[in-house]
Parts: sequence; C-alpha cells; structure tokens
Amino acid sequence: MEIKLTKEESENIFFRAMCNTMGFEEMGYYGLTLEYNQKNYDQTKLDLISLKLDSAFEDVLMEMLRKGDKITLIDEEGGGEYTETITLDRIHERVEKTPIRHLVSMLNEEDDVTTADVIIQTVFYNDIIFG
Repeated sequence: MEIKLTKEESENIFFRAMCNTMGFEEMGYYGLTLEYNQKNYDQTKLDLISLKLDSAFEDVLMEMLRKGDKITLIDEEGGGEYTETITLDRIHERVEKTPIRHLVSMLNEEDDVTTADVIIQTVFYNDIIFG
C-alpha cells in the first residue's frame, strides 16, 4: 500500500511528531543532539512573535525549515555515523514513507511518542535505526 500526502499534510505530521517528542529530547536517549543555526532561530522566533503567531520551539523550527534552513541530528556516540541533516524537501519526500501503522495512528490522531519517534527517524534516516 502506498500513501500520498500533500506537502502541507507532510509538514503538519512532522510538526506534530516534533511536538510529541518534546523538542527532540527523546533523541538524546540515542546519543543524538539537535543542531540548528541559533541566529536564524532567534530571528525567526522574533518574526513569529511580531506577527502574533505561535512561537514555541517546534513552531520556530518549522518556520526555519520553510525559509530554507536545515536542522541536523548530530550523532554524539556513534562517531558521527548517524549524523543527518534535513530540509523541508526531505520532510515532503519521506513522511509518507513512515511505516503504515504509525502513519495511520498519526492521521487518526491516535499517536504517541513512539509514533512521533518513528516519523522523525523516517524523515532523517529513511529507516528506523534506534529503538
């Protein structure tokens, strides 16, 4: 079975996955840390605030991606083997490749931290590497 999502649907699913993992904190259990351009983050947050839009951590990251920025998961424990960087295009390409049961859980709003973790790993690695 193949699922096709619009760009907007893919972005919404990835955004919800980020929210469910509480700012990628779960990735720390895998020896990964999140990296992004702090200057761009700060400016994007100010831009969202000035427009009276949500400016939570995940909102800012999504807006940064929409502006063309990248975010990276740094592999701190595996010698960099699992360091990966994504752009918005990667989200559009890979969210729909999430294993079907997790994607359906997210679409039915029956998702949890495991579902979110699987979506994030699928976007970054095109596979489930951890957990």
